[in-house]
Amino acid sequence: MDEDILRKLEERLGPLHARQRLGIETDHEAQIFGKGLLSFHIENWYPVHSVIRNALKLTGLYWRGRRNTGHILVKRNNIMFKELPPLFDGFTILHLSDMHVDMNDAAMQRLIELVSDVRYDLCVLTGDYRGKNCGPFEATLDGVARVRAHLKGSVYGVLGDHDTIQMVPGLEAMGIRMLLNESEVIVRGDQHIYLAGIDDAHCFKVDNLEKAVSQIPSGKFSILLSHTPEIYRQAADADFDLLLSGHTHGGQICLPGSIPIILDAVLPRRMGSGAWRYHNMTGYTSVGAGSSVVPVRFNCPPEITLHCLRWG
Repeated sequence: MDEDILRKLEERLGPLHARQRLGIETDHEAQIFGKGLLSFHIENWYPVHSVIRNALKLTGLYWRGRRNTGHILVKRNNIMFKELPPLFDGFTILHLSDMHVDMNDAAMQRLIELVSDVRYDLCVLTGDYRGKNCGPFEATLDGVARVRAHLKGSVYGVLGDHDTIQMVPGLEAMGIRMLLNESEVIVRGDQHIYLAGIDDAHCFKVDNLEKAVSQIPSGKFSILLSHTPEIYRQAADADFDLLLSGHTHGGQICLPGSIPIILDAVLPRRMGSGAWRYHNMTGYTSVGAGSSVVPVRFNCPPEITLHCLRWG
């Protein structure tokens, strides 16, 4: 552990959160490499990655699936809110998720081309910057920096289950404000909305929704960034108006009709991708701009999303 990174994390987050997250990461990595108990998960069993890759190559599907990772769609999601302050009518959020920047250079180059041409007011990143879920992260920071150089204005992010908290100083140094159970106020004229973000709730279980909402006044319009949509019940009960998330990849390898074979999340399938609603809260689950385990996609094209908030 780099002592300079530890010092910066303790200054930024306080020693408790920093050391807690680092300790959980260490235990998780030990479990992956056979030093503890770990329930089977395809992302953690690296020999399976080669098996899947070789099987796809034998069937002739691998290179088609790899080309598919570069066919990134620009999706537009218009959302009506009666509670939205009128000055934020038309406010547009660029949503990037699950880039896994070190998995596919060609896909990331295409992503850079796309984000350079779209117009938006704010950019949010909902985690999983790294390809693997342990190990070195320098290549990840380099890849994110290349994307960040083409993003305009303010950028906010949260960590995913593939990300180490050791990346936070590097991400913030390049101008990405990481929200780790924290919130920020977004101002337009004399009106404002609130943007909150939680640490990973899927694998590391270090989310603290109560802390994230503690500085948001009751009744104010608020948006929550979470890597996983699995906290939809808690978010709705906390009175968030909008939840933006990713994690699922929409299945990544799907049957015709975008029907996922595997959806790595405990939630209703209708929440596994795209727009959905739960009680009074609107949600959106991005299928992600990158790919995980094996850099292929079938019947589930990657995406970047422009959420346009409308008042009325």
